[in-house]
Order: sequence, then structure tokens, then C-alpha cells
Amino acid sequence: MRSYYFKNFITVAALVLLSFVILSASFVLVGRNYALRERRETIESNVIELSRLASAYAQDGSLEDWNFRIMLSAVARSTGNLCFVTDNNGTVVTCSDAEPNCAHVGKRIPTDVLDGLREKNYFSGLTTLGTLCDGPGYAAALPVVSLRDGVFGYVFAVSSVSGVVESWRSILNIFLIMSLVIMILALILGYFSAKLRAKPINEMADAALKFAHGDFSARVTADERDDEIGALAASFNQMAESLQQSEQRRSDFIANVAHELKTPMTTISGFADGILDGTIPYEKQDHYLETISSETKRLNRLVRSMLELSRMENGSPAELRNKSFDAAEVLAQALLLFESKINDKHLDVDALLPEDPMPVCGDRDAISQVMYNLLENAVKFADPGSVLGVSLFKHSGKAYVSIKNHGPTIPEEELPLIFDRFHKTDKSRSVDRDGYGLGLYIVKTILGNHGEDIAVTSRDGVTEFVFSLTLKQK
Repeated sequence: MRSYYFKNFITVAALVLLSFVILSASFVLVGRNYALRERRETIESNVIELSRLASAYAQDGSLEDWNFRIMLSAVARSTGNLCFVTDNNGTVVTCSDAEPNCAHVGKRIPTDVLDGLREKNYFSGLTTLGTLCDGPGYAAALPVVSLRDGVFGYVFAVSSVSGVVESWRSILNIFLIMSLVIMILALILGYFSAKLRAKPINEMADAALKFAHGDFSARVTADERDDEIGALAASFNQMAESLQQSEQRRSDFIANVAHELKTPMTTISGFADGILDGTIPYEKQDHYLETISSETKRLNRLVRSMLELSRMENGSPAELRNKSFDAAEVLAQALLLFESKINDKHLDVDALLPEDPMPVCGDRDAISQVMYNLLENAVKFADPGSVLGVSLFKHSGKAYVSIKNHGPTIPEEELPLIFDRFHKTDKSRSVDRDGYGLGLYIVKTILGNHGEDIAVTSRDGVTEFVFSLTLKQK
């Protein structure tokens, strides 16, 4: 399987190669045409000057004169062109070749070129001019005009195309070599750049593979980059942190469940075996059977709490918020349920409840469970003869329920943990045999599903829980 950075590199390489092909083709076509156009314009300008010179010289002398030939040779050397003059019949009479026996003199230009000159008084184009040129060349011609005789000859300027092509080929070779070097450097840089960009992706793939094997400690090191890859890496690390915490909570949950189940099951098994094998005398069996029944009920309560907790964690927040109820009525009813326990501990209740109904959003039964759990803890851990505070009030568009007792202070380091599953302080564990550390976790879960918050403070023997509810809009 090809890696991401290899595919990325292939894409970059293809784009670079395509760019250089297009650039080279454009450079060849445009540059060659530009060079030929420049040479054509130079020759046409040159032949105009030669026509004027020849016409002026023909007024007083002959075009076959040696002096005119020397002048023609000087012009040819300065321009690099072949220059010659023909008579009306197209026969070369004078050439820029400085040798006395010039091979061009006496030769005739092709008939089609001569006919074009006679018809248009002008010629320009690529041609070999018959045998006059060794190869294709760009030629331009104009008539030589005498004031006395009119047109009596033609002047030609010819430039070899091979010279232009060779010059252009040298430039093209330099361009191609430089392009090849630049392309190779670009591909090398593209390769390492693609590999560097793919590094965080590879790290994420390796981390995901570790996650699949149960190792949630892997992290990606690119989350400090200020780009999309950095944002992805940061999100990946947040996900990894969340997964690690979830896995830790799952492990703690299993360990706590096993611990909570072990004690009652050991008790039930031990006493049942004692009764069956006769270790426990007959007259004491009723006492131990009651213990077995009590432990069985404990297990039943634990199972029910866990099932209820699972149902709450899978609830729909939107459905919960569409319901409504009177918070004052529900709080009063929850308080009445603890009347006997409050009287047993001789507690004074300081209840501040509004006289008018206070409708709030949420599931009545679920919030009743929240109030019940908080009141149960408040009554259970309140000092005998102390004051139990219960209040319901509005503030900034929210309803707030406060439940306060006077009793043991919860250690400050324990406060952030009391809403965790199966969490108990050592002190509460010793006096709360019937508790499992699920009550406050259920409270937190229900309120979280409703989109509400709960806070706790505990100082100087006063512990207070306050949670919010959303007021129903009229």
C-alpha cells in the first residue's frame, strides 16, 4: 500500500513536471518565433536601405562597379547577411562576396520569386533561391529604381535560418539544463516536504493502532503547529485523553463493582455454608438467615441502582427538557418522606419554600430522585439535634435548590471526587454500610442530562449542596 506522503509526492512531482513541460514548450515556440521575427524585421530593414543605396548609385554609375561591390560587402559584413543585386531578368550581377570570382554572379533566381517581384515589387519569405543558398534562408528583395530607366534590377538580402536555429538551440539547451536542475531540486524538496507533512498523520495512525491494542497513552507531537494539521493533532490528543480517562473510569468501575459485590457475596456464601454443614447451631440459624437476607437486599439495591444509572446515562436531554413540574411541590413531598428519620435524629428543619408554584423544566421523577438522594445524605450525616436547611429560590432566570446540614466536614481534597462512581470518604464508609457511592453520581448524571449544574461546599461543619433548574417560560 502506498503511503500518504508518497502519493502526495507523486502529485507534486506530476504538477512540477507538467509545469516545466508547458513552460518549455511555450519557451520553444514563442522564443523561436520571436527570434525568426526579429531576424525577418532586420533583413527587411536591411533590404530597404540596400535598395535606396543601389538606386542612388545607379543614377551615376553601374551596379557591376567594383566600388559598389565593396560597399555591398561592407554592409553584408556589418549585418551578417548575404547581399546581391540582379538585373531585370533575375541574373545576379553583383554580390557581397569579396572574392573576385564570386560563385553567385551569373546565377538566376527562381522564376516564381522573379514573377512575384515583378507583380508586387516586393518579396519576403523562407526560400533557398534555387542554387544561390546552401540551405533554407530568410530572404527579402526590393526593386532598384532609376529615375531615367525605372526598374532595372533587384536587390536581395538573405539570412541563413540555420544560424538563427543554432543560436536558438544553444539558448534552448541552457534553458533545458537549468530547468532539469530546478525540477530535480523541486522534486527533492517536494519529497522531503511531503514526508514531513505526513509525519503527524503517520503518528496518528501509529497511535490509533496502539489504541486498538488497548494502549491509550500514545500522543501526537504536532499539536503545537499553527495549521490544519496542528488543529487535527490537538483534537486527536484531546480524543486520546478522553479515551484514556474513559478507560480508567471503566477499569475503576469494574474494580469497584467487584469490591462492592465481594463483601455481601462472601457473607452470604459463608453463612449459608455454615448453616448447611452444621457449623452454625440450629438456635442461631435464624439470626444468620436474617443477615443473609439483609446482604441479599443489599445486592438487590446495588443492581437496581446500576440499572437505573444505565437508564439515566442513555436518556435523551431534549426529551427531558420538554417536560415540566412544580419544583416547590416536589421538594416538599421529598422532605415529607424523611419525616420519621428527621424525628429520630431530633433535627430542626429550616425550610424556605415559596408559597406560589415554581414551574421548572425537566423530568419530575428524575429530579425527585435528585432531591431524595441529597436529603438522604443530609439527614444521614447530620449531627443529632442540629438544623437541616432546605430552600428553593430564583436567581437570574434560574431556580436553585439548596440542601444544607450540620455534621462532619468533608475534606477539601475529597470535594472534587464525591460525585464519582463508588467514591466514599473513609469516614463515611465506616458509618454508611448501606451506601455504595452511587447516590451522588446518580445526582450528577441526572442533572447533567438536564443540562444543569450542582455545587458543594463544606467548611466548619456545614455542608451545602446547591443545584440549578431551568424555569419554565410562560
